[in-house]
Amino acid sequence: MTGKRMPRRLGALAATLLLACGLAAAQSPGEPALIKRATELRDAPGESGRSLGALPAQSTVTRLEQRQGPWVQVRNAAGATGWVHLFDIAPTTGAQAPQGTQGPSAGGLMRGVTGMFARPQQQQMTTSTSTIGIRGLGAEDIAKAQPNTAAVAQMEAQRANEGQAREFASRAQLRSENVEPLPAPRRAPGTANPPGNPQ
Repeated sequence: MTGKRMPRRLGALAATLLLACGLAAAQSPGEPALIKRATELRDAPGESGRSLGALPAQSTVTRLEQRQGPWVQVRNAAGATGWVHLFDIAPTTGAQAPQGTQGPSAGGLMRGVTGMFARPQQQQMTTSTSTIGIRGLGAEDIAKAQPNTAAVAQMEAQRANEGQAREFASRAQLRSENVEPLPAPRRAPGTANPPGNPQ
């Protein structure tokens, strides 16, 4: 019973995260944005960026064109330009965060999640990444994309052969289990067989 509920819960969590990301990302550059919780205006995208000043909760900033991963460039009321985390801002139209809320927020939680998967700052500048749907690839990213054959070779070197896998299984006291293969999926009517697939 629990096993059947788990995919539903994960699906609901994923849908909630995507909705939250979509709402924050739907805001256009040049529009005013609301700071949802007190944060810092940073000189570079990332927690390692130097603080240019505090941005109090419920203050208004203007969202600018630049965006890197979960970080968006903004300009505060004093005219200072810097970076804030995407989950710390919201459109000024719509629901505002309650005044004086304390404790962890969904934005704070998401900052922690995206920070866990972040790379060191110098790599973030040159590597296209996608973190829970926050940033997609644009035409410029695709045009600049280069295959990393060294990383593929490094990954292949990590692969265990059958003997190593069996040795690990015996040390871990795992036992062999025969599992019937899944049936081949049905083709949609009118679709051709791919080459090498006789079905």
